[in-house]
Amino acid sequence: FSFGDYLRAGSIASNTEAVKLVKEIADNGKPVIGICNGFQILVESGLLKGALLPNLKLRFISKWTYLKVVRFDTVLTRGLGKNIIRMPIAHAEGRYYIDDVDYAKSHMVIQYVDEMGKPTEKANPNGSLLNIASVANEEGNVIGLMPHPERASFKLISPDGSTDGLLLLRGLAKWAKFIYLRKT
Repeated sequence: FSFGDYLRAGSIASNTEAVKLVKEIADNGKPVIGICNGFQILVESGLLKGALLPNLKLRFISKWTYLKVVRFDTVLTRGLGKNIIRMPIAHAEGRYYIDDVDYAKSHMVIQYVDEMGKPTEKANPNGSLLNIASVANEEGNVIGLMPHPERASFKLISPDGSTDGLLLLRGLAKWAKFIYLRKT
C-alpha cells in the first residue's frame, strides 16, 4: 500500500521497475504469487486477466471466510490434502470480475463458500463473479488471491486456531525446495 489506492488498487504500483522484474520472472515460468494488494497489482499489470472492483457494499471488509480449493495443480494447492479451508480477508477492492465467464471458471483456483463448501451468495463477501477468491494465469505459474494465508498460519492469531494458511504456504515452500535440490 505504499502507493495508496487513490486511483485503483494496485494501479500505480503496477507500472514500477519492480513489477517489470516480476513480469520477467513470470515470463520465465517461475511462480509469482500476489496476496491481496499483490493480486490487485498482478491484475493491473496484466499478469492476470480480469479486474478487482470495489466490494459490492462499497465498504472495507475484514473477516474470516470459508474457502474451497477447486484447482489442485498450482504451487500453492498441489498436495493440499483438503479442499475446504479458512482464511481471513481484508480489502475494499476485492470483487473479481471478468467478462469471459468460461475463462473465469477455467482459471479459478479458490472460491468463497459456506461451511458446507457451497458457493452461496451469502458466502461471497465482496460480490466476486462465481465467488472467486483466487485465479491463475493460463500457464498456472501466476496466482492471485484475496485471502491472507500468512494471517492464518499461527493458532494464536486465529479465532478458532485455524492454521490453514500454512497449507498453502507449505506448497510454495515445497516447490522452492524442489527447485533448489534440482539445481544442486
